[in-house]
Amino acid sequence: MQIQHTPITVAIIEDDSMIRESYSYLIANSEGFEVVGAYKSYEEAAKNFLNIRPDVILLDVELPGINGIEALPKIKKLLPTVQILILTVYENNETVFDALSQGASGYLTKNTSSNKIIEAIKEVLEGGAPMSAGVARLVINSFQRNQNSPLSKRETEVLENVSLGKSRRRIADELFIDMETVKTHIKNIYQKLDVHSKADAIKTAKENKFI
Repeated sequence: MQIQHTPITVAIIEDDSMIRESYSYLIANSEGFEVVGAYKSYEEAAKNFLNIRPDVILLDVELPGINGIEALPKIKKLLPTVQILILTVYENNETVFDALSQGASGYLTKNTSSNKIIEAIKEVLEGGAPMSAGVARLVINSFQRNQNSPLSKRETEVLENVSLGKSRRRIADELFIDMETVKTHIKNIYQKLDVHSKADAIKTAKENKFI
């Protein structure tokens, strides 16, 4: 007699219809998987969760209405045993740590290969915590930082992004803050580190393991 294996059920919450459909196609056409729902917002998905009860949810961060980070504790309250994989374009400290602290089981960026996404879904169900290479590096670096840094959490994040060569506009967009706030943070960083240039700020921060 042939043994019937129960498929891994997956729900997707992603507001971009093309990306949502591509994830659905990928997972539905992978052996041993079933897509039980694909939604453009948390609000739409929440109406169906108790009916579909997925094993794993692929969750975007930037969603209309309640965003992915805000949705995490709400989902875990509705479905305590569900595994949630963040799949997003955002790869900055605050977003990563907010997601992990709010109950995400893993964190992948959207340039992750199809095979890696499928493997990550299996991995979270086996107790793993799959992460993209850049995200894993952020997590490791956070444990190696000087805990006596004069910089605030947000200032540290801004300076890290500056050190990666990102423009002020991009930093503002990725951290969901305005340009003036970025400028204020940079001014405060210069004052706290007693420097007068971006290069000196980065050098001082790296030498002292502030970033």
